[in-house]
Amino acid sequence: MNKWERLLDSKPRPILEHLVAEAATLFCSELRRWPPSIDEFDPQTGQGLETMLRDRPEQPDPRVYAQAFRLTRWDLSRDFDAIDEYWRNHRHLEAGLTMPDKPMILFLARFMTEQLLGLSEATQGRVTRLRLLDALALIERDFLAQPQLN
Repeated sequence: MNKWERLLDSKPRPILEHLVAEAATLFCSELRRWPPSIDEFDPQTGQGLETMLRDRPEQPDPRVYAQAFRLTRWDLSRDFDAIDEYWRNHRHLEAGLTMPDKPMILFLARFMTEQLLGLSEATQGRVTRLRLLDALALIERDFLAQPQLN
């Protein structure tokens, strides 16, 4: 069988699966830009965010992103006990991070969660939390596999 026959015989990809993969690719490239594009945020946290980004203008360490992916996964899974246990026992310190890294981990986790939930909202819930977790896995794999770009 030649390559064209294989292509013609391949199984079509469901539209939601394709959408999730494309959204993951777009979000991964957006996440690589620093600082990320923030369309809207709570005015109370906005000033703190501006201060944090001004004080730490460099792109965070990949370990910060890894912890943010971990927290986002728990948030999308609604595993709030895991999140509470993580912060109560300072698990980010075990990953080689420091206390000053905590706000950045929180920011990135919240940013990722909000972006993914926005995809679900834009599709009127057709992209479920389970599919959002699939997208997060794709984003994490691609993001952590490539060197950081500024």
